[in-house]
Parts: sequence; C-alpha cells; structure tokens
Amino acid sequence: MKYGTLGTSGIEVSKLCLGCMTFGKRGTMHDWTLDPRETDAIIARALELGINFFDTANCYSQGTSEEYLRDALKAHTSREKVVIATKVYYNEGGLSRAAIMREIDGSLKRLGTDYVDLYIIHRFDQTVPMDETMSTLDSLVRSGKVRALGASAMYGYQFHNLQDVAEKGGWTKFVSMQNHYNLLYREDERELIPICEQMQVARTPYSPLAAGRLCRPTWHTDTLRSQTDKVAVAKYDSTEENDVKIVARVAELAERYNASMTQIALAWHWKKGVLAPIIGVSKLKYLDDAVGALDVELTDADVEYLDELYLPHKIMGALPPKSN
Repeated sequence: MKYGTLGTSGIEVSKLCLGCMTFGKRGTMHDWTLDPRETDAIIARALELGINFFDTANCYSQGTSEEYLRDALKAHTSREKVVIATKVYYNEGGLSRAAIMREIDGSLKRLGTDYVDLYIIHRFDQTVPMDETMSTLDSLVRSGKVRALGASAMYGYQFHNLQDVAEKGGWTKFVSMQNHYNLLYREDERELIPICEQMQVARTPYSPLAAGRLCRPTWHTDTLRSQTDKVAVAKYDSTEENDVKIVARVAELAERYNASMTQIALAWHWKKGVLAPIIGVSKLKYLDDAVGALDVELTDADVEYLDELYLPHKIMGALPPKSN
C-alpha cells in the first residue's frame, strides 16, 4: 500500500479509501448492500492490504453502514490505526447548527468512537447561512469530536465561498474534497479541481469507476446492483453512445499493460493528482484487484489518449442552485 497526507491536516491515509455505502441493512437504502458477516470479511481484507481510510455517512442505510463499520473495525484493529470519515447533510435540518450538533453525536454513537478523523459536508446547503455552518463545524474541531473537515460535491464557487467564510471567521477550513470524478465524468476539471489545487485541498473522489462501467468492456451487466441502481443509470446511461468509446480505450490499455480495466481506471486518478479514490466493493476479488492498481503507472501519452474522446456532460453531483 502507498500513503499520502490528507491536505494540510497531517493525517496519513492510504491511497485507496474504502467506501462504506456498500455496507448496511438491505432495503433501507439499496437492495444490494452487504450484511454484517460480508462487511466483516471485506474490511478485514482491506486492513490486511494496508487500507486505513474508510468513508461512510449518517444517511447510508439509515445509519447501519456506520454500525457495521464499527463492529468490523473493532474486531480487527484498534481505533488509532484507522482514519474514519463520515458525512452530514441528508438529514433533517441540513447543515444548520442544531442539525450538525445532533448528527455528529448520532454518528459517534453508531461508530462507537469519541471522534471522527474527517467530517464531511455531503453537499452545499443553500438554506443555511455559510457562517452558521462553518462556525459550527469549527466548534466540533475545537471540542475534539472531529480532527479535520471535508466537503463533497458542489460547485467551485460554493466551495471557494465556504473556505473564504472560514478564513475570515478564523474557523477551520476544509482539507479534502470528495467530488464526482472519473474518466466518464470530468466536469470538475473546469473550476472545482483547480480551486482544490490552489488551496492544497486533497481530492478523494467518489464513483472513480463510474459504477462499474469502467471495469468491463460491455456497458450493461446482470448484477443485482446494475439492475436496481437507478442513481447510476441517471449518472451515466444518457451518454452511453459516446462513453463506450472511452471504455474501449480503457480495455485497450488494460490489455497492453497486462492489467485489469479497474486498474487502468484507478491509475488514471493518481496520474491526475487524486490522493485517494473511494472504491466500493462487494467481493474480496474486487478489493485485491483495486489494490493492484498501485503497481500500474500510466504515461502522459496514455492519459492524453484516455482523455481525448471526452465530451461535456450535464452536472451530476452538485445540487442545482436555487433560483431567486
């Protein structure tokens, strides 16, 4: 495993983050999530492979994702050896002070810990003053309940404004951005990613494999997730006609490098300056495959070849600004 620093926080994380939306009670959010026994096996193997970075959220499977993660980590490691990230926003009250204070305590209880290493706002809340959100998040850091702050999918100007508010208020700023980013969706290269680079904010993108569409030469498959994941369909299937050509190039490079398509798609992220893409896996073999990507080093020419067919996409991730 390889490691890097989470922005300016000093927190060392593995170059792969294990996404925990895959874990939780079935039917509470998705029909394809893993039960406690299956979760335990995946997390145990992740730890064996050197992964120390785990990402969940208060809303994943009604909090059971956090609970399953808690139990698996306690069974296989000690708290100080792992970096736990969880999120807040998709809850009553959004990013208001009352909601944040309530939700952090709920997450800490479900995770069985006194603190989280990284507390992420799941989206930008257009209904709450930014100074209310940032001052509240700062209070969590000062109290010791949170070590560092992160943000997730939003427009570049929104992220810049939040950082500016924090700086002017003398409050804790974000050290990471968890945005939607992969070979089939690169809209954040226009503004958000350059802002992150300017501010030394680490990038930990979600959906790095485009919900599996970058892992196989055929666009469609018959897995339970593929048949029921309507969110992934909305993200990717409207641009299938063009994007299958990009997938074909991933397959071509995989053959050239004697690697899997997953490994090529992940290696592209590190070449693009990503710190730790967030991978969600449902089987042990997928986890081993992903870690193998660390041995693949693409050239600048490879990246240019993978990039050149990309066409602009509609925004998927950041919430649309509300009209006045």
